[in-house]
Amino acid sequence: MEFFNDYLPKTGDKVMTKWAHYFDIYYRELTRFRQSPIKFLEIGVFQGGSLPMWREFFAEGSGLVFIDIDPSCKAHEIEGTTVKIGSQADPEFLKELINTHGPFDVILDDGSHLCNHQIFTFEHLWPSLNHQGVYMVEDVHTSYWPGFGGGYRNEASFIEYSKRIVDRMHSWYTDQDDLFPFDPIAQELHSVRFYDSICVFEKEKEKEAPMSLTIQNGKLLGSRKVLSGRGRKSVFANKDDG
Repeated sequence: MEFFNDYLPKTGDKVMTKWAHYFDIYYRELTRFRQSPIKFLEIGVFQGGSLPMWREFFAEGSGLVFIDIDPSCKAHEIEGTTVKIGSQADPEFLKELINTHGPFDVILDDGSHLCNHQIFTFEHLWPSLNHQGVYMVEDVHTSYWPGFGGGYRNEASFIEYSKRIVDRMHSWYTDQDDLFPFDPIAQELHSVRFYDSICVFEKEKEKEAPMSLTIQNGKLLGSRKVLSGRGRKSVFANKDDG
């Protein structure tokens, strides 16, 4: 947190609005990207307060791109950053963005906060994320607000969509092929991390199928046989009340 503790008291007149606990999440998730230049994309400019922060946070020479639907946001562009005007729900705009500025190491969605936009943008930009990159979606508490297309347990919310991605990540282990078939995202999704109001998805390209290791006397024997099995039973079945 040292960077943010030092930076925030020195900000200029450009406004930035963030929940206080977000900075700890940034520290946890993004510090490892500070060592060398990266490609960073933030969706949502608002009043421009995050541009100088990310320019100072990431290494010199990083490609820092920001998008917003409001044409007036172009005025917030500063040296070392690029502001593009367009909608996160426009597939042609996103395609051009990827072709011109991608692929990206970090993508941060702080845009409209509409659930359908968050889902649409994730599905269009996820393929442009680099190996070991992170895709962060902020303010997912709007998934609990009907006015943003959410609502508690609303299947159309981004939170419920993210829960289904957790299922898809585990589809290697399916025992119900018709109901729950293997999903290709399992081959490139390292992890999904839920924080208060932020979801983080980390990419691992060409991820191999999980391997079970049997270890004895310093020897390791690997097998993926369990993934092809069906009708598995616990070795503890009928041995207790479970």
